[in-house]
Amino acid sequence: MSLSNLTSRISGFHRMTMEERLAAVAAFAGLDDAAVAQLGRGGNIDAHLADHMIENTVSTIAIPVGVATNMKVDGRDVLVPMATEESSVVAAVCNSARQCYDSGGFVTSVSGNLMIAQVQLVGVPDPGHARIRILEHREEIAAICDGCDPMLVKLGGGFRDVEVRVVPSQGGPMVVTHLIIDTRDAMGANTVNTMAETLAPSIEQWTGGKVFLRILSNLADRRLARARAVWPVEAIGGAAVRDGMIAAYHFAEADPYRAATHNKGIMNGVSAVVLATGNDTRAVEAGAHAYAARHGRYTSLTTWEVTADGSLAGMLEMPMPVGLVGGATKIHPTAQACLKILGVKTAADLARIMAAVGLAQNFGAIKALATVGIQQGHMALHAHNVAIAAGATGAEVEKLAALLVARRQVRPDVAAEELAKLRAG
Repeated sequence: MSLSNLTSRISGFHRMTMEERLAAVAAFAGLDDAAVAQLGRGGNIDAHLADHMIENTVSTIAIPVGVATNMKVDGRDVLVPMATEESSVVAAVCNSARQCYDSGGFVTSVSGNLMIAQVQLVGVPDPGHARIRILEHREEIAAICDGCDPMLVKLGGGFRDVEVRVVPSQGGPMVVTHLIIDTRDAMGANTVNTMAETLAPSIEQWTGGKVFLRILSNLADRRLARARAVWPVEAIGGAAVRDGMIAAYHFAEADPYRAATHNKGIMNGVSAVVLATGNDTRAVEAGAHAYAARHGRYTSLTTWEVTADGSLAGMLEMPMPVGLVGGATKIHPTAQACLKILGVKTAADLARIMAAVGLAQNFGAIKALATVGIQQGHMALHAHNVAIAAGATGAEVEKLAALLVARRQVRPDVAAEELAKLRAG
């Protein structure tokens, strides 16, 4: 196929089999046999299942699943599966958890399983009056919402409350109804979206306005997970290390440029567990960053303090909208296996562990920054990836990685140079 004939408009692409789609993509992109074979191998998920999880599937991509050790959460020892492509993430959690294990590990709590659905109403001349009119129909709203999911109600969930806000905007005031729904052990996006859509005509009838958006909010501030832990000063290397870590936290608390990277480190841990269990990484990440800015400026999701006896105390609080039922969590076999490793029975149990992992990850990052720097540990692990990319195999990988770290130059060009020397004897 010549470049002039290339088109991404492939008729009937979504109706093709995975093999046919892959052949079409290979022809379009000029893939060689090796690339086609790699995409055709897939991962540890059945091709039929993958083809029905998303649209236009041609392959799957495997992400390593590591297991964090040393984790004690609410007095229970747990092994935590983490799916990530980034070096040092799993190791950081293991090391951080080990240093607070003897002082009790992590203590966690959750605020509940409440999710918010928003219904946007525009075109009302009296928004304050419309707000009150909607609130007057609370019992009808409850009945409409609960009628959308009788099974959820049977399980103890369903409608809990309604709130109505008048929100100023460039297009004039909007009346925004919040449906507060207990989604129990589901993340609940589909459930609350259905409730919002079902309620919309009634809101228009009661107010005379026009409803547009009807969708959940990912700022799940009614579904918070909290974790705290204490690291004895002698376990972390002394008072100077502790004080450096406090200074690192103060930097993140005060400066959004630092806070963005500080919180990204937290999400390195949290998102890895979210992904391993088949939950929605984008929803959790969006909620976390929005929550970090809830007071009008972006800041740290964690708080660090010095206790009366000189120990280092850390705390994390963030939205954690995750579930055990529905979506990929229920149908992906690897996600199901990871949940078995965790031994959790409820979505709240899962959220607690994720918060503990996030706090452990943050401890590891700020300790590294306050002492040897982030690169020493990270690059030692990253050197293995660079060695493999340079073509090292078998025992060469470990030898080449050690050489790169010793040279303090973990770069592809240096790796190629050192590998040639190794093979030359």
